[in-house]
Amino acid sequence: MTAVLLDSLAPEVALITLNRPERFNAIDGALIEGLEAALNDVEASGEFRAIVLTGAGRGFCSGADLSGTGKEWTKPARSMLKTHYDMQTRLTDLMTRMYELPLPLVAAVNGVAVGGGLAFALHCDLRVAVDTARFGSAFIKAGLSSMDMGISYLLPKIVGAGRAREMMLSGRMIGAEEAERIGLLHEVVPAADLLDCALRVARTITVNNEYGVWQTKIGLNAALDAPSLRHAKEIENRTQILTGLTSNPQEAATAHMEKRDPQWERL
Repeated sequence: MTAVLLDSLAPEVALITLNRPERFNAIDGALIEGLEAALNDVEASGEFRAIVLTGAGRGFCSGADLSGTGKEWTKPARSMLKTHYDMQTRLTDLMTRMYELPLPLVAAVNGVAVGGGLAFALHCDLRVAVDTARFGSAFIKAGLSSMDMGISYLLPKIVGAGRAREMMLSGRMIGAEEAERIGLLHEVVPAADLLDCALRVARTITVNNEYGVWQTKIGLNAALDAPSLRHAKEIENRTQILTGLTSNPQEAATAHMEKRDPQWERL
């Protein structure tokens, strides 16, 4: 069975499905390879403006597959330490690619998202979930630390340092209602409405000009890491002037006057 499925959810919106439902979409080598390939195909096609990421079955992603039955992530190195480090970096590099992808990602969380599953959701730009979804760092409950897969960087930025500390130090699971309340989720819906909700959210992005969406995503990532307000404004200044050199501002004004939808310049 293919560990990751790639479909078209709607024109310009790709649907990537983690497809190991018998393991609650736990991460193994096949899932990593499948997700890498799906991202490659989406970018290469030039067809899509946004991606919805979801899971098959009753779970979004239950983290690393610890059953011993999944495909290896990497070839074994000479030492166990190097083998584990190679596994760690391969997965974290994949998540970094998601975060830096020019196309926005919407996580449609259909069930449990713990450990690596939480990290997958955090590396997406927006998150919606079913009302039965549950989230947790979980690593600390497995005898490790909660410092893993970018969670210590992204979670405080999304929910605030205080709430992130409580989640990471306790390993406590939270439900969808609490996740929405603290800002981890943008919307909570019944299971039957999840993909429609994710598509609606994606379309609020794809109606905008392609160059502006691209520059906003990569520019916002850079501004979040800026050492000062002045540095962030310099990123904004350069981005805005470059964006203004496209035909999109004039098209937006003309479309407004003619009471029609804009026909944006493609990248």
